[in-house]
Amino acid sequence: MKRLNKFVKTVVDGMQEKKGKNIRVVDLSKIDDTICNYLVICEGNTPTQVHAIAESVGDMMREKRDARPLTVDGQRNNLWIAMDYADIVVHVFVPECRQFYDIDNLWEDADLTDIPNVE
Repeated sequence: MKRLNKFVKTVVDGMQEKKGKNIRVVDLSKIDDTICNYLVICEGNTPTQVHAIAESVGDMMREKRDARPLTVDGQRNNLWIAMDYADIVVHVFVPECRQFYDIDNLWEDADLTDIPNVE
């Protein structure tokens, strides 16, 4: 597996801490005119798990990287939470929303890294 940026690795660790599944890192750093350098996407089985995953990512980024999101959206219903860390945008979905919006595949030129699920 490709070596991940330390901030992206911290996001992935936060997702795995709460059993986030189907983690995908979308590297946009070589593509012009994108809103960030990385998307890190995962899913939780329920809105409660989606919330826990996002909270874990926020805690780890704060504790390990002294980083706080510029904005967090979606915490009212916890079906899709987006966290904006400027260079990294984190998306945590319930499976149905992830499939519907299909943001994993918006940039066909992006370098994709799938992270194995932790059991």
